[in-house]
Amino acid sequence: MKVIYMGTPDFAVPALKKLHELGAEIPMVYTQPDRPKGRGKKLAPSPVKVAAEELGLPVRQPERLREAEEVEFLKSLEPDMILVAAYGQILPKSVLEIPAYGCINLHASLLPKYRGAAPVEAAILAGEKETGVTVMQMAEGLDTGDMLLVGAIPITEKDTAGILTEKLAEAGANLIRPLLEGLAAGTLESTPQDDAKSSYAGKITREMGKLDFTDTAVNLSRRIRALNPHHAAYAALSGKNLKILFARVADDVETMRYMDSYKEVGSEPVPGTVLQAGKKGIAVMTGNGVLVITELQPEGKKPMQAVAYLNGYPVGPGELFS
Repeated sequence: MKVIYMGTPDFAVPALKKLHELGAEIPMVYTQPDRPKGRGKKLAPSPVKVAAEELGLPVRQPERLREAEEVEFLKSLEPDMILVAAYGQILPKSVLEIPAYGCINLHASLLPKYRGAAPVEAAILAGEKETGVTVMQMAEGLDTGDMLLVGAIPITEKDTAGILTEKLAEAGANLIRPLLEGLAAGTLESTPQDDAKSSYAGKITREMGKLDFTDTAVNLSRRIRALNPHHAAYAALSGKNLKILFARVADDVETMRYMDSYKEVGSEPVPGTVLQAGKKGIAVMTGNGVLVITELQPEGKKPMQAVAYLNGYPVGPGELFS
């Protein structure tokens, strides 16, 4: 089968490698143009471009896929299928109609839930117990096409968006063989999505990272995990700006201990108040429950465990996050 592959981030790399490993003919790999990265703002290739070049595959990086010249070039490749995984551009109808088997997308959610740009983050924020990858026939709507294959995985309380994306990338790669075999044999069954059960996962903004400690400890821990590592939650403590990279919810026994130890301070802790800081992390009062911050990143520094931060910047009970 002749397959054009379109993808850009790390999530799309395992599927490309699996496609190549299974012997598919890949006449072209499409990815986003090189973008400025880092403090020096030097142009850097996408993870998919790096992987494609390592596999000896040709790469094409148009700014706009819908240009007539680009559409004609795609037609000249005569693909049986176009396989898409987080490419970063919407495929126009003129492209969707080119392959014999159509354009097929690997989407990082259990559709119809969490259509859109940030399905991994949305699943964590919502407190979902599982998510997965849906292989779908692409249509003109946003992630609205018929579903062909689904691979579900659990979400743990230690899963950040970065960790969960890696798991989903492998789950997607594991669906490539049954996809190719099912298409070739004509045995794949398509299932229409129930639009009434759909939800939209919009882009993550920096503003979403601002932590409001009047929220519950459970919601705050989810927000912190959902924004790690690509965006990061943030707050200020004693005038120092901090990215909060990981935190957990204290259980009932821990919460009682933290509250008892804080009684020595004498004041009633308001949300954002540090109850205790030590080897286990920085325990903070929230609108409901206690949040224990275990990993953070000071401004201009590398990520570190909270205990390492405390060695350089001692924090005492009563100090306030803002």
